[in-house]
Amino acid sequence: MDGYRWDGEDLVLAVHLQPKASKDEFAGLHGDRLKIRLTAPPVEGKANAHLMAFLAKAFGVPKNQVSLESGELNRQKRVRIARPQRFPEGLQITRG
Repeated sequence: MDGYRWDGEDLVLAVHLQPKASKDEFAGLHGDRLKIRLTAPPVEGKANAHLMAFLAKAFGVPKNQVSLESGELNRQKRVRIARPQRFPEGLQITRG
């Protein structure tokens, strides 16, 4: 699967975010990025905060181990997950 790389023990995701969706979910690929749909609106950082919480839960880590590296005001984002403990079904992520 495209859309990710390993940096030591950290997983770095290239994300295409679709805010204001009907439900929170991983939605395959958008080009070479992992597409994520979220219910949160793209207003006042709500979608970014919701994305961090969604990824923390999905990868089994505390929220403080998920950080937005780039794309704060853009749908194209790069997110770092420090030492993920599990991988969501269907993403086919393998340790590098």
